[in-house]
Parts: sequence; structure tokens; C-alpha cells
Amino acid sequence: MCNFALLFPRKMWENQGGFPRKMWEHLRGFPRKMCKKELKLWKEQVLRNWLNGSNAITSLKYFYENAPGYHVVAAGSLLGIELHKGESFPVGKVQFLTLYPMSFVEFVMAMGENGLAQFLQNKDWDMINAFAPKYQELIRYYYYVGGMPEAVLSFSQNRDWKEVRMIQNEILKSYQRDISKHAPLEIVPRITDIWNSIPAQLSKENRKFIYGLVKEGARAREYEIALQWLQDAGLIYKVYNVKAPRIPLKSYEDRAAFKIFLLDVGLLGAMARLKTTTVISGNDIFTEFKGALTEQYVMQQLLLSYEPYYFSKPKSTQEIDFLIEDEEGEVIPIEVKAETNVKAKSLRQFVEDNHPQAAYRISMNDYRPEDWVTNIPLWAAESL
Repeated sequence: MCNFALLFPRKMWENQGGFPRKMWEHLRGFPRKMCKKELKLWKEQVLRNWLNGSNAITSLKYFYENAPGYHVVAAGSLLGIELHKGESFPVGKVQFLTLYPMSFVEFVMAMGENGLAQFLQNKDWDMINAFAPKYQELIRYYYYVGGMPEAVLSFSQNRDWKEVRMIQNEILKSYQRDISKHAPLEIVPRITDIWNSIPAQLSKENRKFIYGLVKEGARAREYEIALQWLQDAGLIYKVYNVKAPRIPLKSYEDRAAFKIFLLDVGLLGAMARLKTTTVISGNDIFTEFKGALTEQYVMQQLLLSYEPYYFSKPKSTQEIDFLIEDEEGEVIPIEVKAETNVKAKSLRQFVEDNHPQAAYRISMNDYRPEDWVTNIPLWAAESL
């Protein structure tokens, strides 16, 4: 469930001082003089024996309390699930970091385009607009490859679309194995039903999660636990509707209305069996999948800095794709367009009704500020 990587100073192996007692028991009788190869193998075996125990998570507190000089990194893709099994967690002694798939900027770097990545990071709009054709090419690559590190590495080295899709399919299979292995047996079928329904959920014009698409006649109470399991495992993200676009957005969260997104845009394409030619042939990618990949992509970029919501006005067709709360505590509406057609009646009406400090329309168009909205190119979505 959790894999641990540790780096210890050489002196640690010569001095017991400050070293966790439970682990030091494994060190008794260890010869001080040993060749580097034997030492490395021995250390790996000790760490494997000690850290694979059931209390691997709670054992981290011994390092914090008794060996603060040693840096310990613990990684576990299903850590959220493990903590729900009753495992105690050393509160205040461990810093929690969430790792997301590689962002578009990181993908651009991996493609060897550091200059283009720097323009995005610096918000150099003149240069970003000047290199728009190259960014358009790269973002279509990203829609297909996504941000899973192994897929990105393979594509950066080989530019082999089939190999990328094979890697993505293997990742999806591993998730399915994890579901069967770690989820309670009684909810495994329901988790699988939800998981398989994700492409259909996102391909709708209105992407609100519908239980009826999971299974005919399905009800919320039957699938709530299964949905929560996928969220705890980090395989999906929930974006909630807000009843009113007010600060703080969290207080107006409508728990009964939400969209679900996959953790990675490339994996979504793999689940939907999107063809390579759809990506590289241009705008067909957007019309065929009805903007699902675009909204998935934007959500991933926003998630790096914000907790995104959306707003669907009651008894109206008005819907704002995303709402974020910026550092100044202002509610910012975001409209997402997959192409260059940027008619946004809902966004304009929202601006007229609520007078936000800023409003953004993200599309395939260049950066362009207007009197009531700022046009942001899709490849610069992370810059918000």
C-alpha cells in the first residue's frame, strides 16, 4: 500500500544515537566494515523487512521524534483508502503532499520545449500568442498522452502513439486490479459500474453526474459509498455545484449536484478508446467528444492551485463551467470552449448579474483582454 524511500547519512550506520529503537534492533550485530555493495543490499533488506509491516504509516512518528535529522519520503497511491481502515496517522508529524499528473507546462518541458514552457510560466502573452500554432500542436499531444509520468517519458523518447496507449491501458488495468484487491467485496461491482460510466458521464452536454447512467434505476444511496471510495483512492475528482456564487464557495456547496472527472485527461481518452487520428487531425477531437477532454484538461490545470466548483442557475439553462475563489477572496467565473467559437451567453449573463472582479473565457483563441472578459488560450489555463 505504501512504498518508502529513505536517504541516510553514512554516519547513521556507525552511530545508534537518535535512531528509532524498533529499527535499531535490526542493526545489532551488523559488522561495521562491509563493502559498499553488501552494505547497500543489507540496508535495502532491513528497510524492506521493517517498513512493510502493518504499522508503516504510524512508524513515521519515530523518525520525527527520535531521528529528526533523517529525511523520510513515503509514497502511497491508495493512502487515502488505508487511512479509512482505522490506521492511526501521526498528526502534526508528517507533511502531506498530493502528487498530480504532470501539468501541461511540465509536459511541454518534457518535450524539450523549455523556452515555450518559460513563456507560459512568465505569462509572456506576446510570445505565447506568437507561438500559438506550436502550443496548439502540443496541447493536442497532451490531450492524447496526458500527464502520467510513464506515458510522458515514453512519448518524449519515442513519439510512439501505440506505445503510449498500451501504457495507459496497463495503468487502467492496474486500477481495476486495485479495486478488486482493496475495496470491500460488497461494493466492488458498484465501483466498477461507476468507473466504467465516466466517459458517458463526461460526454453529455450537461456533465452533471447522473446515477441512471451508471445503471438503469440506480439511486444515490446505493452508490454513495462506491463513489466515495474512488474519490478517496484519488482516481476521480468531484466538482460540486454551488447554490449561489458567494464567498466562501464552500459554504454554498450543493452536495447533491456534482460532476466527476478522471484523474488524467490521457487516461480518459484511453477509457473512451479515442483514436490517435482524432487527436492529430485537428478540431475533430473536440466535436467528436463534445468538449469532454477540454473540460477535463482545464479542471486538471485549475486543481493545481484552486478547488474548482461550477454554477448551474436553478430553473435556467445558464451554467458556468467553473468557479474559483482567488487569493483576494473574489469569485471568478470561467467558461471553457473547445474551439475558436466563443459565444458565451451564460458567462455574459453571469457577469451582468454578479459583477465579478474578473471573468475568463478559455479557448483555442489567443490571449485578448476585453471590456468584460479576458480570453485565455487553453495552453495557458494553468496561469490563472
